[in-house]
Amino acid sequence: MSGGSGDMTLAFELSALQALAKPGTAFADARQWTEYVGVVSDEPTYVVTNFTRKRRIRQDFFSGPKGKEESLDSVKQQFDTERHVFVGTSDEDEALAGEVGWEFLHVEDAADAAGWELADETEDDDAFENDEQRDDWP
Repeated sequence: MSGGSGDMTLAFELSALQALAKPGTAFADARQWTEYVGVVSDEPTYVVTNFTRKRRIRQDFFSGPKGKEESLDSVKQQFDTERHVFVGTSDEDEALAGEVGWEFLHVEDAADAAGWELADETEDDDAFENDEQRDDWP
């Protein structure tokens, strides 16, 4: 992360946080070099809230009932920082970032740059398989 100016808004896709071994620590860490940090997801609000509450993650923003695109749009308008960086896990996330004018960082690259540990992927694969089928919802 360049210069550590802190003039940055960082948004984690929920799946990106779930890919980290210690999401709470990563979130707290990100606070040191960002102005605002939050979570966006297409999941229902309670899913995000439960995940963040359990890990004592204090978000500056989250998507609520809105989808990711709408959330990133409104966050960008609300938080006027020099950079807006979206940490995600998929090509869809990357494409979305491009559409809404955010920089995109794959969670593995972000973890690499920030020294965060990734969770052991093998465990989570089964747990999230059921969620994958919901991607084609309207």
